[in-house]
Order: sequence, then structure tokens, then C-alpha cells
Amino acid sequence: MKKRVGRCQMCDRDEVELTVHHLTPKEEGGSHLPTVELCIPCHKQIHALYTNKELALRLMTIERLRDDEQLKKFIKWIQKQPPKVLIKTRKSKLR
Repeated sequence: MKKRVGRCQMCDRDEVELTVHHLTPKEEGGSHLPTVELCIPCHKQIHALYTNKELALRLMTIERLRDDEQLKKFIKWIQKQPPKVLIKTRKSKLR
């Protein structure tokens, strides 16, 4: 399968490898609901910070994800990183 490269819908970096993020996690009934294309670091960061339940109840749109305080800080930082850089992600202690 060919990797898809393009613009991340969260951080707006271009020429990044994209993954599909279910705005409502599949485990919470989102298999056939809207998805967005995110770079790997943004996708990993979302799942490191929040449970599937939180994502389904509170952060089920790209606008809500971008407006989240913890993710805003990450987005500001990741936008300065080169597109090919993959970062190490740790789960939140609060999760």
C-alpha cells in the first residue's frame, strides 16, 4: 500500500505522511462517521492525551481538537518541526 502524503488537517504542515483519524473512535461507534487526515505526530498526540470516551464525548470535531488547550500548545510546537521528523510521544499521566 502506497503511503499518502499531504497536508495535516490539524497542524497544517504540508508534505507529511498522513493517517486517518476517526473523529468519533471506532470503539465508540465511529466506524462510519467522519474522519480527518492527520500527520503521525498529531494523531499520536491526540491518543496519548485523551481516552476514546473523551474523544467521542468532547473532542469529536477538528475544530474542538484544535481549540483544546493541551493540543494548542502541541500544534504551536509541531508547526515548527520539519515534515519528515517523527517525534516520541508519551501517554499523559492524567490519562
